[in-house]
Amino acid sequence: MDFIKKIRERATTSPKTIVLPEGSDERVVKAAEIITKEKIARVVLLGNVDNLKNASKEFELSGVEIIDPELSPKAEEYATLLYEVRKNKGMTMEKARELVKNPIWYGTLMVKNNDVDGMVAGAVTATGDVFRPAFQIVKTAPGIGVVSSAFMMIVPNCEFGSNGHILFADCAINPNPDAKQLAEIAVSTAKTWESLMDDEPRVAMLSFSTKGSAQNEMVDKVVEATKILKQQAPNLLSDGELQADAALVPKVASSKAPGSPVAGRANILVFPDLNAGNIGYKLVQRLAKAEAVGPISQGLAAPINDLSRGCSVEDIVNVVAITSLQAN
Repeated sequence: MDFIKKIRERATTSPKTIVLPEGSDERVVKAAEIITKEKIARVVLLGNVDNLKNASKEFELSGVEIIDPELSPKAEEYATLLYEVRKNKGMTMEKARELVKNPIWYGTLMVKNNDVDGMVAGAVTATGDVFRPAFQIVKTAPGIGVVSSAFMMIVPNCEFGSNGHILFADCAINPNPDAKQLAEIAVSTAKTWESLMDDEPRVAMLSFSTKGSAQNEMVDKVVEATKILKQQAPNLLSDGELQADAALVPKVASSKAPGSPVAGRANILVFPDLNAGNIGYKLVQRLAKAEAVGPISQGLAAPINDLSRGCSVEDIVNVVAITSLQAN
């Protein structure tokens, strides 16, 4: 079954409540209609009530909850929450009340207050403006100190990974994670895999060395990250350091890393830095004509995902489905 179709169908089995703070954008409103009709998630749409009521003449928005942050009866509650979370960083009640009027901040506070299960934004908002309140308010999941990203690479006619499905991380956020952060990225990526796939995660910590074939401080980082990962998640199938061919190709794995629980059958590739991750996913996307689904944000205490400002309605629907599954 097509990956995206499967994701959307799985989301319908346990629909979560997802806030879409960019109700001023027609694509977001149309996506809210589709998401609700297909029962992918329960949608909360933020925006001007009068404008959205007018939009409902064109779009079917029954079943969509509409909230205007500037008129919301919960605005003071959220302002107090924001003040409490950020008062040690100089937040004042006056500033908090003003920020709560911003739909992105209001939506993030809904997530923090457990009034919704996740948020999807970015159709009209810059990535930094989506994640700044997320980092400050929602923060990272317990035991995770770094937010990262993953791309699901779907490679046609490919026997590697899980029927051509391979999760790449981190490809968009952390330029040069240290060993501890690299291990945390691996844990987060395994959780992302579990939320999206039926298959068991098998994590390869990538390097230009396999099991000591090269000596370098860059290799040392991956070796240390693998040790930390095995301590943090002893039941997770993981191994490193592995070269990409040793991670993916059984014949290469049998000679380079015999006895490895992951080599030759990895479905998650954790890259040592952003150079490698970003270059790697784009090469596979272009040369292998792979579909790259993402970036999928991971490591936050609750799922918040960013859209491209050039996104389509279908992109928004798909990211909401992914976010809903992550919330499970």
